[in-house]
Amino acid sequence: MDKIKVAFFADTLLENIDGAVRTMYQIINRIPSDRFEFLFIVGQKPEEDLKFKCIEVPTVTIPFNDTYKMAVSTFVKSKLNSDLNKFSPDVIHIATPSILGSFALSYAESNNLLSLSIYHTHFLSYLSYYFRRLPFLIRPSQKLLIAHMQSFYNKCDVIYVPSNSMVEELSAIGVLSNKMILWRRGLDNEMFNPSKRDPDFLPQEANRPVFNILFASRLVWEKNLATLGSIYKKSEELQLPYRFIIAGDGYAKEELEVAMPKAVFMGELSQLELSNVYASSDVFLFPSISETYGNVVVEAMASGLPCIIAKGGGTNDYIHHMESGIICSPNNECEYIDAIELLRRNTALKTKLINNALEYSRGLSWDSLVSKYFSDLEAMVDYQVNQIA
Repeated sequence: MDKIKVAFFADTLLENIDGAVRTMYQIINRIPSDRFEFLFIVGQKPEEDLKFKCIEVPTVTIPFNDTYKMAVSTFVKSKLNSDLNKFSPDVIHIATPSILGSFALSYAESNNLLSLSIYHTHFLSYLSYYFRRLPFLIRPSQKLLIAHMQSFYNKCDVIYVPSNSMVEELSAIGVLSNKMILWRRGLDNEMFNPSKRDPDFLPQEANRPVFNILFASRLVWEKNLATLGSIYKKSEELQLPYRFIIAGDGYAKEELEVAMPKAVFMGELSQLELSNVYASSDVFLFPSISETYGNVVVEAMASGLPCIIAKGGGTNDYIHHMESGIICSPNNECEYIDAIELLRRNTALKTKLINNALEYSRGLSWDSLVSKYFSDLEAMVDYQVNQIA
């Protein structure tokens, strides 16, 4: 049997830039090369060899967020068409409904090819942050984005969506439910687990015991960093014995450092370093409502770290209030403080949340999820071949 050929389009494949790209690498690192051949078309190539051909497309920096570059295929369409025709793909995998993603979908339609997309990023939730200083642009921008998402995703054959919350939100804006398949996220339980706790990793302060509160994510405003800053400010006013640990980097870091002067900013960490800081902290605090799934939350859960999160987004699918974590109103700093104090003082509750979270996280497996992805590709191609026959 001939190998199934997949043309994989992504604006960036810089592995540790965010959870979306790390998810892509869970697939890339498990490609069964005896059954599949891949061609990667990307805006930012990885430094390492992907073991398959990789074509780089020109990029521009994204407005409001210079961390990311967007692939612009407009001026290289002829070459891309030629390269794709030579490769002769069976399936088009599209990471993002961007300019490059739209080109990929158009190619799939023109050549009667199957198309699959994974919903990685909750774009609609970002607009209120990007236009927070120009609020009159928020509603018009939302309308334009919704129209684009309807058009784009309804032309795809399959959309992998990471949470029921996101399935409901996409359905509400007109994305066809029969296109969507629930495809959650996996976890490396060998990397993230309570055994990584190191008492010396976050040593106690000499003058007083401290309660270590961890926030781990890209430092971008769409992660609700304004509320994080408000929680810090309130805790300082109340003179609570907290030490805020900030793991991650991004364009908002300098402003956040000003807002949280006593916080410990660790910068971007390797997965091993991150596993140590998870397991060595006392609470994971995550006020973001822009998550389609929330990889950092399940990593914290697997590390034995009780989680306090915001109501909203994909994280609410698996954090159950007062059972596997605590859920707060997104922008109410007093609720978060109350939750932190509850866990600091109530050891029995903290233990209960940790145990329930550990039980949930042990059931997450990248191997089974990626196996489903490749099985679905095979089924899609087989179906199309039988339809033609």
